[in-house]
Amino acid sequence: MHPTEEVAVPTRVIGLISGTSVDGIDAAFVEISGTELDLKIELLAGATYPYPAELRERILAVGAGVAISMAELAEIDDAIAIVFAQAAQNIQIGHQPATLIGSHGQTVYHRPPKEGAGEQGSRGRGMLTPHGLNLSYPLTALSTPLGYSLQLGRGALIAHLTATTTVSNFRVADIAIGGHGAPLVPRVDAYLLSHPQEGRCIQNIGGIGNVAYIPPRYGDWLSKIRAWDTGPGNSLLDLAVEHLSAGAKTYDEDGNWAASGTPCDPLIEQWLSQDYFHLPPPKSTGRELFGITYLHQCLKDAQAYQLNAADILATLTELTAASIVHSYRTFLPEMPQRVLLCGGGSRNLYLKQRLQLLLTSIPVWTTDEVGLSADFKEAIAFAILAYWRNLGIPGNLPTATGAPEEVLLGEIYQGDS
Repeated sequence: MHPTEEVAVPTRVIGLISGTSVDGIDAAFVEISGTELDLKIELLAGATYPYPAELRERILAVGAGVAISMAELAEIDDAIAIVFAQAAQNIQIGHQPATLIGSHGQTVYHRPPKEGAGEQGSRGRGMLTPHGLNLSYPLTALSTPLGYSLQLGRGALIAHLTATTTVSNFRVADIAIGGHGAPLVPRVDAYLLSHPQEGRCIQNIGGIGNVAYIPPRYGDWLSKIRAWDTGPGNSLLDLAVEHLSAGAKTYDEDGNWAASGTPCDPLIEQWLSQDYFHLPPPKSTGRELFGITYLHQCLKDAQAYQLNAADILATLTELTAASIVHSYRTFLPEMPQRVLLCGGGSRNLYLKQRLQLLLTSIPVWTTDEVGLSADFKEAIAFAILAYWRNLGIPGNLPTATGAPEEVLLGEIYQGDS
């Protein structure tokens, strides 16, 4: 099929993802038709399937940098693939079966490329011969500037267990040519959430926050899209809740605990001086920066102000909100006319309230209010990326990832049916 040929008959696709919060596998079962501007989706079912407690702890430990053997890594990789396959099977119950799965997997490590990686990535392709690498070229010169991202839960096993063609490993093609491999959702946002007259920021708040700025849909609008990781989303909040509650809680429901405290403005100003917040896009980050070590430093900084637990949570929540708004004001070509939230953080009512206060007259909605599930938007996006890969349509957006060109995203594993 030609990539631009109209796809009239809907395709049933499952999208699977577990974010940096590691709070479970989001599964979206959708019907997709069209290709790009005519893209249409219908959410047939959406559910979150929690990880088994022991597996979640092992994933969090790996993400925090705990050393493990290759044998242990293989065990975790298999275990994640198995629970992803189970999620795919469960979400289809009561429906006609899907013909395609798009699985993002579980990120356990993300290293952004160094400055100039896009140029180096393009030059690096010239060092390849029909017989492989030109070994006279220093390996460090090839590998050091490029990014690296590892998602566990191998697609080949999911395809085998579900007997359904599976697309996975979406980030590696973009990274191989010098991009960040993140964020990958902005191209989907562009076709599902753009508006003919209104500039919008689509703000995902998962473990890490990321934004896609979508200008009004006219002229050369696609080339003007900008996207990047804004910094911490729920990552520090969830880690802090677990620490401050001695493990009794894993997240702050509706932001109620934080709402009972008072943010410490001097601390927020101090934390916003962190280098990442001032690095120009394209940029990406993860728990490698905004993880347990960063939280411990935040808790140490807070000691000077004698904050109670609620105050600490209020201050960390304010950091997420303030870093998002700082990012907009510093790096956007112009402020949006509307902000649409999605991801788990969109359910944090206190965080949403703080964002609205900082953005003053700019309306802060959720994507639910424009017809796209805020809870399952990321899973829907990976269903669409798999669908595009199957049609031969590029999935990355170079203005978002920093890659020098558009590429097909994902590796295809045929099901056994």
